[in-house]
Amino acid sequence: MRRGVLETLISGKKTRTSHSQVVGELGRAIIAGEYPVGATLPGDLDLAQRFKVSRTVLREAMKTLAAKGLIVPRARIGTRVTPKTQWNLFDGDVLTWHFHAGMDLEFLNHLSQIRMAFEPFAASLAAENATEEDVEQLYRLAEEMGLPDHTPETLAVADLKFHLCVAEASRNPFMRTVGSLIEAALVGVFKLSSPAEGESRVEEVSMAHARIVDAIAAHDSAGAAEAMRRVINTGHERVKAALDELHAAETVSA
Repeated sequence: MRRGVLETLISGKKTRTSHSQVVGELGRAIIAGEYPVGATLPGDLDLAQRFKVSRTVLREAMKTLAAKGLIVPRARIGTRVTPKTQWNLFDGDVLTWHFHAGMDLEFLNHLSQIRMAFEPFAASLAAENATEEDVEQLYRLAEEMGLPDHTPETLAVADLKFHLCVAEASRNPFMRTVGSLIEAALVGVFKLSSPAEGESRVEEVSMAHARIVDAIAAHDSAGAAEAMRRVINTGHERVKAALDELHAAETVSA
C-alpha cells in the first residue's frame, strides 16, 4: 500500500523502485516550477539516460504523471506540463510534492476551505448514521489525542485517525475519498505548528474533538457540524499564525 502524505512527510522515506523514482523526481520538479506550465520536458532518451532506466520504465512513469494531470504528450511536439487547473489535487502524491515545494498561505487557505466544504457535513451525517461502536472508537481516539507524551508526529497521526474515523462513520463512501485532503491539511499543522508543544494545548485539542463526538452520540447533526467547524478553524488559525511568524523571522534575517 502506498504511504500517505503524512507518513511520507514524517518519515522522510522515499520509495525506491525505478518507476517511483522517476515519477517522484519529475513530479516534484513540475510542482516546484523547475518545469513551468507549458514547458516541454526533455526527450525520452535524455530522461532515460538521466535516471538510468529503460524506455519501458520511463513510459510507464510518464503515464502515471499524465494520470495525475501534470503532463500531456503531444505528437511531434513532446510532453508538456499542463496548466495547474488540470493537476489532480486529490492525489496524495501531488499533495506531497506541494509540501516539498514549500507551503504558502494561499495553498493552506484552499485546503482549509475544502475541508470546510466536506468535514462538517461528514460530522452531521455521522450524527445520523454512526453506530455505538463508531462512537466508542471516536471517544477513544479523542482521548488518545490528550495523552501527555505526544510528539508533534504522534499527535498528527492521532488527529488524522480521528478525522478519518468521522468520515467512515458518515457512511457516505465519497467522504473517504477526501482523506488525502484532510491528511494534507494536518501535514501543514505538523510541519508548522503543533499543540504538542504544551500539555494544556494537547488537552484543549482532545476536548475540542470530544465535543464533536458528544454531538454525534446525541444525534445532534447541527452541533456536530459546528463542533467540526471550530476544530478546523482553530487548526487553520494556528498554522496561519506560525506561517506569519516564520515569514517575519525570514524578513528580519534577510
